[in-house]
Parts: sequence; structure tokens; C-alpha cells
Amino acid sequence: APRGVDWLKGRKMVEEKEPIRVFEGFLFPRIFQAFRMSIQPTKLILAFVAVAAICLAGRIMDVSQTVVVRPGGTTELDEFMDPNGTGVARHIRLFAAAGERTGVFATLWSYQARQFHEVLYGVLEFDVPKVRDHVGNYFQAFAWALLYHPGYTIILFAICLAVISLVGGAICRIAALQFAQGEKPGLTEALRFGARKFYSFLTAPLTPVGIIVVTGVSVVLLGLVGNIRYVGELSVGVFLPLALLAAALTTIIAIGAVAGLNLMFPTIAYEDSDCFDAISRSFSYVYAKPWRMGFYTVVAVGYGAICYLFVRCFCYLVLAITHVFLKLGFVGENAKLNKMWPGPAFADLRGVAAAPENWSTSAAAFLIDVWVLVVVGLMVAFVISFYFSANTIIYALMRNRVDKTSLEEVYTYAGEFAAGPDVPPPGAEGPSDETTPAKESKPKGKSEASE
Repeated sequence: APRGVDWLKGRKMVEEKEPIRVFEGFLFPRIFQAFRMSIQPTKLILAFVAVAAICLAGRIMDVSQTVVVRPGGTTELDEFMDPNGTGVARHIRLFAAAGERTGVFATLWSYQARQFHEVLYGVLEFDVPKVRDHVGNYFQAFAWALLYHPGYTIILFAICLAVISLVGGAICRIAALQFAQGEKPGLTEALRFGARKFYSFLTAPLTPVGIIVVTGVSVVLLGLVGNIRYVGELSVGVFLPLALLAAALTTIIAIGAVAGLNLMFPTIAYEDSDCFDAISRSFSYVYAKPWRMGFYTVVAVGYGAICYLFVRCFCYLVLAITHVFLKLGFVGENAKLNKMWPGPAFADLRGVAAAPENWSTSAAAFLIDVWVLVVVGLMVAFVISFYFSANTIIYALMRNRVDKTSLEEVYTYAGEFAAGPDVPPPGAEGPSDETTPAKESKPKGKSEASE
């Protein structure tokens, strides 16, 4: 009896010393690892390269300057979005000769940045209508570009999709290995994986769009047949059930594509699979547990908004402190510094410099602007890195809930970590063929917790 009492006392003391883990039975706090994962240097470098490549391509294409701007700064896009505007066609007709010109990419970048921040503030204010309206504006801006500058928009979209497919796939692969097994593959290994699965990453978001287009064309053809006298009307009446089935299929695919788009890249990164498996899994997870998927997404968006404000504040302080110390060194009320760099604001990190008075001031202003843009680019790179990291975590959680798959399970293949052809990857029990992926898991405790 005394020994039993001593054991109970010891057990009680141990339990009292152990911290109380309130969220131990929940999986959604795992999403909070996304910030730490997204600021990993390898991911930031990859995302920064993607931002630089897209911006460089856009600036080169903007040499054409096809967007008409009327005096006062109103662009075609502003007229398109203004419900009380005169219309884009009339805007172009009136100001094509007398107005100024700018590029499509510059117009989209400026407008979409404003919409992004409005959505961010709406999330932090819990203002659902505001978030809905500005998200709608975000996509309407792309509709303007596609309607009035179709060739430019298609080329730019193809470039962006190719860059994001390579870089986003690499970031998702790093996040998958880091979240599942604690591994951190290098830059070369991540890019090698992104290049190897490039076709799958590229076609995963395009395939649902292609299916929707083909289905819609079939209904359009039925409408064209309806123009035939007598036979057309009867054909529409007879084949209308098929048109309704096509519309139902389009609706299912559209909902699955929009809700499951964020899971497609993580699926390929986790499973080392193709675009069809990415579409199948993303659709099945969304339709199997839609409320859970929505909850995880809301948590990620809210947490991401807070993290973005923190990163933006950090970047602002870096630029502001640098500007303050420079002001202490300049004389003459900082007139020369203000012409080169007037200083950042939290709402406008870049700032607008005054007209330089000579070539040296102009050159210095250009160089300063480049370095400020590097800081801004790193902030945008964080957003991209967080997006892919958070969605990779969400995919692992959804896979655990729907398929009952361990969080530590991820596909690896020989040579991924540059260990040589004869050395198995971490967690493998023996050598495997380099061309055949092997499913490896490294258990690290209980993962199938209940929410």
C-alpha cells in the first residue's frame, strides 16, 4: 500500500508539472506554423525570383503602353470599374489622341495592390461585404484586361502561370517535406522537383477550365442549331435535358475548382503525382468536408493578414530608420536627400521623389528606388511563400481527416537531397530505383487527433 501511495503521489507531481495543452486535440493550430515556414530563406529567395521575373516581363511588355489615361489620371480600368462612368469605348475614343498612355501591367499592378489592401483591412475588421466587393473588383480587373487587351493579357497570363508553376511547386515541395518530416531541401533540390513536375503543376489549374469550356461549347452548339427553322426548336426541346446536365457538370467543376484550387499544387508536392490526381483529391476533399475546408481557409486568411501587417511594419521600420539616419548626415534641411528619396510611409513604402536637379542626383534616386523595390519585393515574396506554405499545411490536414493518412507521410525519391544515387533518402529503409517514387513515412507521434 505505501508503495502504491508513493507511486500515485509521484504521478500526480509529474502531471502537475506538465503544461496544459488546450489545443492538443485539434489540428487547426498547425496552420500557425505557416509563418515560421514561410520566412525560410530558401522559400523567400524562390518567391522573390518569381516576383522579379513577372515584374520584369510586365515592364518589358509595357513598352507598348496601350492603356489610355485621360487628364487627371483616370485610366481605362477606372472607367470600366466605375458604374457611373462613360464607358471604356467612349473613354478611348475621346482621349486616345490627347490623353497619356501607360502599360497594362502597371495599371493592373497598381489597381490590384489597392484591392489587396482593402481586402486585408476588411478581413481584420470582420467586414464581410467589404471583402466580397473588393475580391469581386479584383477579378473584374482581369476581365477588363482580357476584354480590351486580349493578346497582351493571354501572353502575360502564360508567363505568370509558367513562373508560378515552377516556383510555387518548389515552395510547396519544401513546405511538404518540412511539415511532414522536418526536412529542408536546398534550393537546387526544390527547383529540380519543380522542373520535374512542371507539366503537372502547369496543367492542374488549366484542366478544369478546359473541361468547362468544352462543356459550354456543346451547349452553345445546341443554341446555334436552335436557329434552324422548325428543326431547331424541336432539337432544343429534345436535347435540353442534356444541356441541363452539362450545366450541372459545369457548376460542380467550377465550385470544386474555385474551392480546391489551393490544394492542387500541395497535392502534387506531397504525392509526387500528376494533374489528374491533384484535381481528384482537391475536389474530393472539398466536397467530403466543405465546412472543415472553409474553416481552415478562414483561419489561414486571418492569420495571414496579421502576419502580413507584421512583415509590412518590419519593412517600413527598416526603410524609415535608414531614412532617419541619412537625414542626420545631410545638411541644408535635407533638400538633396528629399530630391533623391523623400522617405517611406506605411501606406506607400516606395514614396515618390521630386524631379532631380542633375545627372548624379537622378542616378542616385534611381539606385535608391531599386533598393527600396528590393525590400518591397521581399514583402511580396513573403505573401507568395505564406500562401503556398499555408495551403500545403491545409492539404495535409484535409488528407488526414478524409483519407486518414498520417501527417508525417510524404513521397520521397532517391537523390532528392543530393545524397548520391546509392544513398537512400531520409526515412527510407533501403535503396530504391531513382525513377520510381517510394512512399516513405517517418512517424513522429500521434497525428490523427480529433477536433
